[in-house]
Amino acid sequence: MPMEIPRTDVLITLMGAPHADDLITTTLRLIEAMLTRGGRVQVWACGYATLLTQRALGDSKPRNPGDWSTDYPSTAAVVEALLDAYPDRLFWYGCRFCSDDRGAVDHLPRVRLRPPAGYAANVSAAAKTMLLGVI
Repeated sequence: MPMEIPRTDVLITLMGAPHADDLITTTLRLIEAMLTRGGRVQVWACGYATLLTQRALGDSKPRNPGDWSTDYPSTAAVVEALLDAYPDRLFWYGCRFCSDDRGAVDHLPRVRLRPPAGYAANVSAAAKTMLLGVI
């Protein structure tokens, strides 16, 4: 039986290397802004973006030598906090093929892995689709 995809206002397809530039930070802020305004959002992480929700990242990033005493949350912690705050309006999916290909096999519990062939169902469930990153 296929997974039912909830109807959402937007699907964000997130691609690319997580630490190459400000793409991830900007995308997480965009997601939070849409949720704060009452939107329903689904995220499809593809490529190296599947690494964002690995439980091995823990709660914090490694210490910043320029600001040693400040604790910065990991991307996994930020995503988990958003999922906690908006459990009925944020849905996070990862491409199973991309995850397996990169050894990203221990995602946060609420991240659902889907085969690439399932992507069309996610697109159909969204009123709008955005592609962020590099294919």
